[in-house]
Amino acid sequence: MPDAYTIEQAAWPLYREQLLAIRFRVFVDEQGVPPDMEEDEHDAQALHLLARNAQGDAIGCARLLDNGTIGRMAVLQRHRRRGLGSALLRRLLQLAAKKGQRQVVLHAQCSAEPFYRKAGFAPVGDVFMEAGIPHQKMQLLLNPERPA
Repeated sequence: MPDAYTIEQAAWPLYREQLLAIRFRVFVDEQGVPPDMEEDEHDAQALHLLARNAQGDAIGCARLLDNGTIGRMAVLQRHRRRGLGSALLRRLLQLAAKKGQRQVVLHAQCSAEPFYRKAGFAPVGDVFMEAGIPHQKMQLLLNPERPA
């Protein structure tokens, strides 16, 4: 049975600490991303999602930029492989379509490429290094005819 969780839009000024706590745990602590790369100039304007478990603990996050770029998708380790990442991604795609985006793009860690392919994303260009981790740019064309 899947875990119970909720996903809400989270305004950066109000939820900054909770969003960063998840991102630092996943990207900095687990994956070795330099801490100074985790918060950037896009955070204040981005649309952020925050996932919470049934107890109200923050367990996952993601963001969407105005240009259709998805990023900072992170789920705490013990909550992975239970559908939360897919739910966060689906919600971002719905929001992007609602905003009139024709496509979304992201930089997938190569280890996560199958996850994004399963959601319909296609690789674009060659593998590149970002924060010391191999990444693949991927895109998904959004069908304006399809209801989100």
